[in-house]
Amino acid sequence: MPVPRFPVEAGHVLMFARAIGDDDAAYQAELADPEGRAAAPPTFTMAAAQFDDDYPLRPKPGQKWFGSGAGPGEALEGSGGLHAEQHFEYHRPVRVGDILSAESRPGRSWEKTGRAGLLRFSETITEYRDAAGDLVVTARSVGVLAEASGPASDAEDNGGNG
Repeated sequence: MPVPRFPVEAGHVLMFARAIGDDDAAYQAELADPEGRAAAPPTFTMAAAQFDDDYPLRPKPGQKWFGSGAGPGEALEGSGGLHAEQHFEYHRPVRVGDILSAESRPGRSWEKTGRAGLLRFSETITEYRDAAGDLVVTARSVGVLAEASGPASDAEDNGGNG
C-alpha cells in the first residue's frame, strides 16, 4: 500500500474511534496532550488505505465495487486468501497533525500442510513514517491461501463455505 501522504485529522480520528466503539477521551481534541494533538486509536493507520488511489476495496464512482455486498461482486486479482493476523509496533504515538506516508514490502513466507491441504502464508510489512521521515508505526499483516487437496477440496470449491 503506497500512500504518499496521509494526514491525521481530528475529525477522522474521532470518526474512526466511534466506528470501532472506543470512546476513550484521548481521541477527542479538546482533551488532547498539552500541544493540543489528540492521540489516534491503535489500529488507526489501517485507515491510510483510503488515501491509496489503487486500494482494491475502495469504492470508485462508475466502477463495479468488490465490497458492495449487493451481489457476487467482482473477484479481486489474487483474491481467495484470508487475512490471518495483524500486528502493530509503535515507535511513538500517532497524533492529530501528523502527516504520515506508508510503504509496503513483502515479508516472510512459509507453508504448512494440514488435513485440508497445503496452506501458504505470506507477510506484508508496512512502515508508516512522519513528515521528517522518522518511523512511527510498523504494521505486519499475514495472509493465508489454502491449496486444497483430496476430499476436503470438494467443500472448499463451494467458496470456502462447505
